Amino acid sequence: MGSNTTNYNTIFQQLEGLNADERYLITLLSNTSALLNENLSDINWIGFYLMEDGQLILGPFQGRPACTPIQLGSGVCGTSAQKDIVQRVDDVHAFPGHIACDARSQSEIVIPLHQDNKVIGLLDIDAPVKSRFSQEDEDGLIQLMKVLEKQIAQTVK
Repeated sequence: MGSNTTNYNTIFQQLEGLNADERYLITLLSNTSALLNENLSDINWIGFYLMEDGQLILGPFQGRPACTPIQLGSGVCGTSAQKDIVQRVDDVHAFPGHIACDARSQSEIVIPLHQDNKVIGLLDIDAPVKSRFSQEDEDGLIQLMKVLEKQIAQTVK
């Protein structure tokens, strides 16, 4: 659903231009979540969680208030961060240990974010419909996170 209308090449170019000279991580993540929120259909939450003191804390996002902190290994996000894997879940209610921040969410995709080959956080997107995210979405979002990782490498510490 909806993925047919997503032009990841356009988003890719917009992301590169938007963040080209940005030096601050919080600004990069804020603008990236806003850009993706504008360009993805059929979603109800999009944002970042960041690794802090061995857990995930809420970063910049678009949507309703969200759960924080999330322990590593807990739910879709905690599992993604702990195992450094993409999670594409067609039905979040069937995912063991799913953390329901918003009862409207039906499907979810989570992409780890890296710096110096370590997981520093992740992109989390929820949708109010089941099976919202396709392989095309997964591939496109992975590529976008690679652009963002290059931009993060340029930020001030």
